[in-house]
Amino acid sequence: MKIREVEVFRQAIPLHKPFRTALRTVTVAESVLVRLTADDGRVGWGEAPATLAITGDSLPAIEAAIRDTMRPLLVGQSVLAHEALLQAVNRSMIGNTSAKAAVDMAVYDLLGQQCGLPLYQLLGGAKDELETDFTVSVGAPVAMGEDAVEAVAGGFQVLKIKVGKDSIERDLERIREVRQWVGPEITIRLDANQGWQVKEAIRSIRQMEEEGLGIELVEQPVHALDLDGLKAVTDAVDTPIMADESVFSPRHALEVLKRRAADLINIKLMKTGGLYKALRVNAIAEEYGVECMIGSMIESRVAVTAAAHLAAAQKNITRFDLDAPLLLAADPVEGGVCYTGRRIAFPAEPGLGIRGVILTSP
Repeated sequence: MKIREVEVFRQAIPLHKPFRTALRTVTVAESVLVRLTADDGRVGWGEAPATLAITGDSLPAIEAAIRDTMRPLLVGQSVLAHEALLQAVNRSMIGNTSAKAAVDMAVYDLLGQQCGLPLYQLLGGAKDELETDFTVSVGAPVAMGEDAVEAVAGGFQVLKIKVGKDSIERDLERIREVRQWVGPEITIRLDANQGWQVKEAIRSIRQMEEEGLGIELVEQPVHALDLDGLKAVTDAVDTPIMADESVFSPRHALEVLKRRAADLINIKLMKTGGLYKALRVNAIAEEYGVECMIGSMIESRVAVTAAAHLAAAQKNITRFDLDAPLLLAADPVEGGVCYTGRRIAFPAEPGLGIRGVILTSP
């Protein structure tokens, strides 16, 4: 099977409600879709959202990278030689990890189809079902409590609470409010999105521990580049600390792990540049005895399906933050993973199992 054609399209899907974090507010999920067509007519899909505040990638930059730089490397190449093909894509330019991720997942989609296996089975097949958390975006404490109760009523057992947008005291109010609304049995994890300073992160997490708020983990409490600060927080508290924006590449993962700067790592395909490098990040973490979570940006079921296949394939990926499609007001994807509340099931079709995408214009 050789790649015959590479096409890019834009997609824009409104969210049910604005999604707010310490870094940005999203009302529309905008992304670039990639469609690879093989010489036998089979099609592989990929997706890359524009997440300027995290990856630095804009829609025009993603389109140009795929169309002008990566397309010439792909056309005419065998999908079975995916190792060399994806190495060439990764070497083709510095950065542009989102564009690389979209191409990468489309190549893996075709590879799975060529082998006649769902991608998660081809990559290891450790799990046949996942359960995602549900994210409560940052807002007024009472509103966050109401959102949390609504998610629990929908069957979610794990909530990811966004904090870090304003004062640490306000964040503590939010966390107390959510815990009061949902009770002691629901798992709560926090994501500060780099929004705290080192000393206030230590002080506030210790306060949560003293109050018995039952926080499972705190994700990226301090600035992504401040590994010394991240380690200081990790060393000073009992609550597990997860690195997210601090880890884009296998090299970043190795640096965090060598320093013991975090207890856990969040893998996102848009950071790593796709499954090829994500597998390496997870393998390095596993060698250090550090578990990983799989997450996503605000993406449709194209990209999230690829992330879910990776998570299902790897035993060391033990936490799943894949609720992004549930935040969208429409679903243009035919096939792919299927949601029943918090549960994610996989299609029987080979590859990603995506049959098509109803293309929408921005």
